[in-house]
Amino acid sequence: MTHPSPDTRPVAPQHAIDADRLREWLAAHVAPVDGTVEIVQFKGGQSNPTYLVTAGSSRYVLRRKPPGKLLPSAHAVDREYRVIRALDGSAVPVARARALCEDDAVIGTAFYVMDYVPGRVFWDPRLPELGREERGLVHDEINRVIAALHSIDPAAVGLGDYGRSGEYIARQVARWTRQYQASETEKIEAMDRLIEWLPANVPASDETRVVHGDYRIDNVIFHPSEPRILAVLDWELSTLGHPLADFAYHCMVWRIPPGVFRGLGGVDCAELGIPTEREYVAAYCRRTGRDGIDPRDWEYCMVYNMFRIAAIVQGVMARALQGNASSAQALETGRAARPLAEMAWRQVERLSQS
Repeated sequence: MTHPSPDTRPVAPQHAIDADRLREWLAAHVAPVDGTVEIVQFKGGQSNPTYLVTAGSSRYVLRRKPPGKLLPSAHAVDREYRVIRALDGSAVPVARARALCEDDAVIGTAFYVMDYVPGRVFWDPRLPELGREERGLVHDEINRVIAALHSIDPAAVGLGDYGRSGEYIARQVARWTRQYQASETEKIEAMDRLIEWLPANVPASDETRVVHGDYRIDNVIFHPSEPRILAVLDWELSTLGHPLADFAYHCMVWRIPPGVFRGLGGVDCAELGIPTEREYVAAYCRRTGRDGIDPRDWEYCMVYNMFRIAAIVQGVMARALQGNASSAQALETGRAARPLAEMAWRQVERLSQS
């Protein structure tokens, strides 16, 4: 079978799906299937394995929990399905969610199906494949969509109970501390220091909005030829939370060098036509009606998010060593935990000196 997308590969043996069982389920819960079902796996998706399903003349994307022993509260495909359904028709573009299956007997784990959205996915925030003018337009569109998300009243879209209100950052620090310790494969001294420092320095300011949790350039699909987002992907970590913590995670790209993770640290943004961090934050503040962001709160959020992503990639490393990671690059991704943690601790040291 020829791959319908350069971003797909044959399904990994540990993530195999019974096509006949899936065909029966699709016919019963989504739409009649006028042909055979063919399945390939997307190359991305470090956490929840993601597939392109061709069912006769229709194409869908399937997101499932991975097999094997899972960390508590992780891989919540049911929450992804709920938030995508809630945001459909809002200013935040999402794929149309079709159906959720929580019966493990169908393909082995819970999953949901949504429409396939053809378009462009950019993996490098430097956007080497685009011209200078379009790079700026692409980054501005990404900014527009996260500002739109943080401007939505959760209760107005049926997500008023999608998470707890208040003390989001403190709860997240505790959560990612537990997740990191549950997946620890080696001693990282910087992580231990961060686990002590972060709870003692949580900012006093508090707000509650729907937060994506993993908003970045490769988690959106752009129109095939226009600088316009057609769908925001990967809502696994979404909840109710502090919008500045969510936005700082997204802006962390300006702090991280390209060699450590996909970042813009040390890049000449003006030469590439890409906004600087300061310009990007100012655009977000204009769109969300903010006068500005307290500098110390902003820097704390940066440290917290470096810690958080270090915990996330540590989980990827643990799954890779267990043999059930969803990406072939899982080990390489997992190795980023130490440099990210050390980068975060250097930021704490700079904060302490200022």
